Amino acid sequence: MSADTIAGTPGTKHPRLLVVDDDQDIVDIIKRYFSAQGFDVAAAADGSAMRAVIDAQDIDVVLLDLGLPGEDGFILTRYLRERWKGALIIVTGRGDSIDRVVGLELGADDYVTKPFDLRELLARVRSVLRRASESASAVGTQHGHIRFGGFRLNIGSRELTDAGGKVIALTTGEFELLDAFIANPNRVLSRDDLMNRIHGRDAGPFDRAIDVQIGRLRRKMEADPAQPALIKSVRGAGYIFTARVDRG
Repeated sequence: MSADTIAGTPGTKHPRLLVVDDDQDIVDIIKRYFSAQGFDVAAAADGSAMRAVIDAQDIDVVLLDLGLPGEDGFILTRYLRERWKGALIIVTGRGDSIDRVVGLELGADDYVTKPFDLRELLARVRSVLRRASESASAVGTQHGHIRFGGFRLNIGSRELTDAGGKVIALTTGEFELLDAFIANPNRVLSRDDLMNRIHGRDAGPFDRAIDVQIGRLRRKMEADPAQPALIKSVRGAGYIFTARVDRG
């Protein structure tokens, strides 16, 4: 996906947005607004319709409501993260911090609560699309491997393997977080530093997106996630990646 695609420049492929929500009024509002901003917008009212659209169309980003008929939105979040590589933003009336943490734990790239400001939602969508585009461009121009702490990361394929050769599946957010740490070994990165790198915005006082993603990454990479050796917390400052990084 190119920067022109994200911006919706005439003559290029418009970014494709899928709204998964059973509230037709909300769907109509999002469709009108995002269509005017250069997006192609599709809609689905439940999980079955969502799967049909995902299978049939090249969707760039999904806006997923959690309170859908038939299937819980968390089940659909897990389904998307296991079978689809695009950007996922949960857009829901569930504002409880536990729901937010669960959504991020399952691999959502962002979490927006209703009622939402359309301009903010647009900014969130553009942010995840821009990060995906920049990451894809970087992968396309890089080759080789990175080694650290017994792990091996293939830059081109984004494949992470442990010392025994086992492949460790990473979501887009987890890969971007690991990439930020690898680029800054033995340097303390604050939550705001990481939020800006991964989500393109500052962390709010109750925003646990980075903490949740770091928890996921630790569970996949640390021998003892409760006593991390690779990604350590620095009290009152942030996190530090302690492994030696070898490239090539």
